[in-house]
Amino acid sequence: MANNIRWVKTHCARMDHGGCALRVGVKDNKIVEVKGDPQGYLNKGYLCSKALASPERLDHPSRLRQPLKRRGQRGAGKWDQITWPRALMIINENLRRIRNEYGARAVAFCQGMPKGLEHFVLIRLANIFGSPNVVAVQDVCHAPREISGFHTCGFYPVADYHHPSRLVVLWGSNITSTNEEGQICRLLLEQVKQGTELMVVDPRRTDLVDKARLWLQLKPGTDHALALSFLNVIIEENLYDRSFVENWTYGFNELANQVKACTPEKISELTWIPAELIREGARNYAQARPAAIGWGNAIEQNIHTFDTARALVCLMAICGNLDVAGGNIQAAEPDILNLGKFVRADLIPDKKTEMIHAHHGTIRGLMTVPPAFLKKAILEEIPYAVKGAYMQCTNPLIGYAASRQTYEALMKLDFLAVSDIYMTPTASLADVVLPAATHFEFNDIGHYGLGHGCILARPKVVDPPRACWPDIKILNELGRALCGEDYWFENYEDLLETVLEPSGLSYDQFVGQGYLKGPDRFKKYLDVGFKTPTGKVELSLSRAEKLNVSSLPQFHPFPQEDSDYPLVLTSAKNRYYLHSSYRWIDDLRKRSPEPITRVHPQTAAKYGIRDGDEIFIETPHGRITQTARFSDKIHPRVVYAAYGWWFPEEKIAAQYEWQKSNFNMLSTAENLGREFGTPNLKGISCRIRRK
Repeated sequence: MANNIRWVKTHCARMDHGGCALRVGVKDNKIVEVKGDPQGYLNKGYLCSKALASPERLDHPSRLRQPLKRRGQRGAGKWDQITWPRALMIINENLRRIRNEYGARAVAFCQGMPKGLEHFVLIRLANIFGSPNVVAVQDVCHAPREISGFHTCGFYPVADYHHPSRLVVLWGSNITSTNEEGQICRLLLEQVKQGTELMVVDPRRTDLVDKARLWLQLKPGTDHALALSFLNVIIEENLYDRSFVENWTYGFNELANQVKACTPEKISELTWIPAELIREGARNYAQARPAAIGWGNAIEQNIHTFDTARALVCLMAICGNLDVAGGNIQAAEPDILNLGKFVRADLIPDKKTEMIHAHHGTIRGLMTVPPAFLKKAILEEIPYAVKGAYMQCTNPLIGYAASRQTYEALMKLDFLAVSDIYMTPTASLADVVLPAATHFEFNDIGHYGLGHGCILARPKVVDPPRACWPDIKILNELGRALCGEDYWFENYEDLLETVLEPSGLSYDQFVGQGYLKGPDRFKKYLDVGFKTPTGKVELSLSRAEKLNVSSLPQFHPFPQEDSDYPLVLTSAKNRYYLHSSYRWIDDLRKRSPEPITRVHPQTAAKYGIRDGDEIFIETPHGRITQTARFSDKIHPRVVYAAYGWWFPEEKIAAQYEWQKSNFNMLSTAENLGREFGTPNLKGISCRIRRK
């Protein structure tokens, strides 16, 4: 059999951001084996359970294989199969009708976590159509770090795992479990073997705590307070890089005064971390150069995310760890097409003032609409009405905060079209559902626009089912129908060639190389300064008034504890799933068969809960059911609920029991961080009891 296998090199995708180079064995248009590629730029042969199970998506009996049109009431689960021309015509007619009646901004184009080039083709479609409203989950993932970095130092500071660090601080980053944003754990683990020290900042005892010099077990939602206290210690004890601060920072004295009150003793009460551990952590980071902060998107999932991200960039700066090898770097992009040109930003010059969230005073640079504000536009028509939506790679009914409100918003839309590979709770509410090709079934480019300085070749491995189209093909054909052919192509793969054109490579040549990366250049500021108004790292933002934000990272006191909800609720990503995806893959479901809430044994005993009991988790906003499992890796006052759960085996007419165990039944979209429209998904007051 081995002699008949054709091996193809590609990169993983859609199971997460991707990044792992793969060797895929194919026979008779079927994938028979998946291996990690030892030559992979990011993974060096590493592979996770999701990648090994990924071929199961292709032949799953319940996979969407034909365009569907709703029959009867929305959400009733009754469908008629239709052709692609018919499906595109229905979408075209409805989106044009809404644009003619309400304006182009009344149509929202929605994406979950970017999986590949499709995210930017969607933005291109929205721009050409005339809508400023591309909706994404960047309010809780990536944007706070990227935009706060841009305003503070002129770039997005990425942890550099390709060069040795003396210390790596994993701050809300469980890299052996989730490999978020293509930061693959293999590179870091190799560094640890060579002597790099670890510090872990996390409410839970993650796997890497056992290899760490220090573990700071903070209360969920208090990251900004801890970062400010680090700054307090480093400045008060004169541990900062004096030369860098004097020559390359703006507003140091103001920052020093700002954090003077954030002593470890004061912050200890809020974070639950002993004051001496806070001091030890701050000293370790300041004295280990170069040091990198691997910041995960857990820090972006509460209303204080702007202050957390700002404080952490300030930490990187005053300790001389910005744009140095082994620190947090400005990754140089390879010679590829600029994002703005690819998405045709020139065609919608008023976008920044016309986007829904501009009305709500979010920070400049946030180019996707936060979901909370989309729902407000649908339900309350503030600042204007949104009547239609096109969604791909997303499941808002599970993924957006305040799920009941999300359901009401989806039901109120005049028209909803969804592209996916499987019928989801969100897709079940659509008027038209499109069957997407999944990874391995089309040519794609990974990591474009991610800010990590590389792009990855994802060539097609097998042919998709006849009626399953790649999202980039769907968007190209929809663009031709909606907007004319001037900005679109006869062959959607020309979109790939467009991205690569400045490199001088064809797509086939790019595939031969496997990836493209920008050159390694460090301390670029010595020649050109920082891309900020002052040319320096702005510890105090010189444009704060114009940006309508605080000039310095702020300390926010926490509300008094609620005796009715005495526990602290949080969540963590499941290593076997991607958010709400793939609970229908048998191999992964066997590994994680049910929604588990982690409870400390002391807490369980207090509430009469046994290991394996079904429990209610309640917040002021809702109640769900999950299964309790004991864990001494968490604080007794913290409850770790499972996130992203629905039940593909249940009835479609009930949207697959979307309310039963869905974490976002417990969250709210009312109290938001103003800068990014971020809801509280970490540090929610809750209570538990046996069902």
